[in-house]
Amino acid sequence: MQLYTEITPNPATLKFISDRILIADGTADFPDESSAETSLMARKLFQFRFVKSVFIGRNFVTVTKGEEFKWEDLIPVVKDAIRSFLESGQPVVESVSTGGSTAHADDTEVVRRIKQLIDENVRPAVAMDGGDIVFEGFDDGIVKLRMQGSCQGCPSSTATLKAGIQGLLTRMVPEVKEVQAV
Repeated sequence: MQLYTEITPNPATLKFISDRILIADGTADFPDESSAETSLMARKLFQFRFVKSVFIGRNFVTVTKGEEFKWEDLIPVVKDAIRSFLESGQPVVESVSTGGSTAHADDTEVVRRIKQLIDENVRPAVAMDGGDIVFEGFDDGIVKLRMQGSCQGCPSSTATLKAGIQGLLTRMVPEVKEVQAV
């Protein structure tokens, strides 16, 4: 099994990439230990006192560490834990999120366009950085999004949200006036 690391824009977070599919569709976000009830893998990672959050995507696990720890010391420990878990054959998660961008029958045309732009243009780029973005709502010209994984708490996430995502959505959907993180 191949397992390698990639840096993310968030210095507290690393992306551990596997040559196996971990989640066929969707993502799983565990911003703290108490949220990890649906993932044995996440619960195992939270046993390490340095782990602050875990995010699981299609073929990667994003781990955020506490500030007082150094990645040089932690990478082998995390890689061994992930590799050992994957070799056990146990399911990675019991349930996943589709990212909140799945179109619903009661969505307005504007909301459908926003969700489509997020799915096609934003989420793939954010996933490359070890995170995800969840559509939470649209009201009075304001799109509300929740950042997950490496994007949550990342120093550059505000710039990404305002310059990148807000710029795209206001250009492509005239009804959008602003994008806010929730």
